[in-house]
Amino acid sequence: MTNRSVRTFTFALSLFGLAATGCAGTVSHMTAVPNMTLAAAANESIVVFMRPSSAGFAVQSSVFEVVPAQSSHLVGIVAAKKKVAYHATPGDHLFMVVGESADFMQARLEPGKIYYALVTPRMGMWKARFSLQPVHAAERGALPQWQGDTEWVAVNADSAQWAADNAGNIDSKRDAYLPKWNEKAERPVLMPEDGQ
Repeated sequence: MTNRSVRTFTFALSLFGLAATGCAGTVSHMTAVPNMTLAAAANESIVVFMRPSSAGFAVQSSVFEVVPAQSSHLVGIVAAKKKVAYHATPGDHLFMVVGESADFMQARLEPGKIYYALVTPRMGMWKARFSLQPVHAAERGALPQWQGDTEWVAVNADSAQWAADNAGNIDSKRDAYLPKWNEKAERPVLMPEDGQ
């Protein structure tokens, strides 16, 4: 077996094991929140990033808002079976998820609405990679299941310190992968009508 075959086999075996056990990821640098009721104010939008899959449970995914001419702003660190709510200003936003690589999602947010996006793991060379998948209005029927499969976490001082300590690496991944993402014919977009 080649090294790549061994890595692929090991990753597939771990996914099988996780599917059988339904493992949740370890919560590092975040605070577990027992319960949360969401209500968007008239002058804000909320985006909930959920990771209902247990695949790649050993690797946390970090979600950021890409802010032009600044370091990326931490939304939250999302382990398997966790979710985080991000309060944003209405308008156009670009979000990034980081694992082994970086991937992106545009969002066009309207005031007073709550939006949802999935953090989806996929196979990488050395560890899991992640993508952001907008939950469109037609897919809202699956929300109760995804919400039931995930627990709330929130950013804290440790999260902010982790983001500051890793800003160089995070921004280098943004700079390396954003041009490639911009060249794609189809890019994921959370549309205004996807909010509720």
